[in-house]
Amino acid sequence: MPNRAAFAKAAQPSTPVKFDVPAGACDCHTHIHGDPEKFPFFSGRVYTPELASPEEMAALHKALHIERVVIVTPSVYGTDNSSTLFGMKARGATARGVAVIDEKTPDSDLDGLNQAGIRGIRLNLATGGTNDPTVGRQRFQAAVERVKTRGWQIQMFTSLPMISAIKELVGASPVPVVFDHFGGAQAELGTEQAGFADLVELVRSGKAYVKISGAYRASKLAPDYPDAAPLASALIAANSDRIVWGTDWPHPDSVTPPGRKPTEVTPLFQIDDGRLFNQLPIWAPDAAVRKKILVDNPARLYGF
Repeated sequence: MPNRAAFAKAAQPSTPVKFDVPAGACDCHTHIHGDPEKFPFFSGRVYTPELASPEEMAALHKALHIERVVIVTPSVYGTDNSSTLFGMKARGATARGVAVIDEKTPDSDLDGLNQAGIRGIRLNLATGGTNDPTVGRQRFQAAVERVKTRGWQIQMFTSLPMISAIKELVGASPVPVVFDHFGGAQAELGTEQAGFADLVELVRSGKAYVKISGAYRASKLAPDYPDAAPLASALIAANSDRIVWGTDWPHPDSVTPPGRKPTEVTPLFQIDDGRLFNQLPIWAPDAAVRKKILVDNPARLYGF
């Protein structure tokens, strides 16, 4: 890629994977940031990421010995899922996707998304800073109405206080609910932090899945994020049938630095995904449990 310096700078693993990755393993949280000439960013975005291509993602997964992927539409595209679909098409049968829609998205579009391999919709309450429980409840209930006849899931990027506020709605949901990135828990606050028990209870009851992904978003202790281990262990112990794993590649920094405009490019975080993946056997020492997390649960959730 001769234009590498001019374009994408997405991280690639520098640490080899030190455990046996089971066949059919899935990275359940990634994004594609395509060429803005073809895939323009949403004018109301709160940050602008560097580019990240399907080819770079393929190189990442080859290094990690991961076969399957779930590509998620990031907030920077609004409700335009074309960059996600582009990434899925490049990957073929081993890719599924999670889309972003709104009340104006027609059902005919959802039919097309389903045909293309989309298996859920994402409610991102975190990047935009939505903390009002009333808004969260309304958006969750509207999402359930849109997907309940399709067998799709609702994926939420939010905080523990919001999870506590919508707990009974999640418990009664007719569709699977998946919480991104440890449910927004902060590793330094430990397993006793407010709201974490509600998340654990939803997982234990089988009413919610959690992605033990993006440990660097939960923890400040780079590069191994040891304080994320108790959170991961507690969630896995609650119900290993409701845990999935993801890189969160290409690691966008969703906070525009002070004094800069959201339209200015904010560099991607440089995370060593090999080193981070090697934390999984610490979080889940049993190979059979790791197979559930990496293979069986994603296959059930995303229809592989």
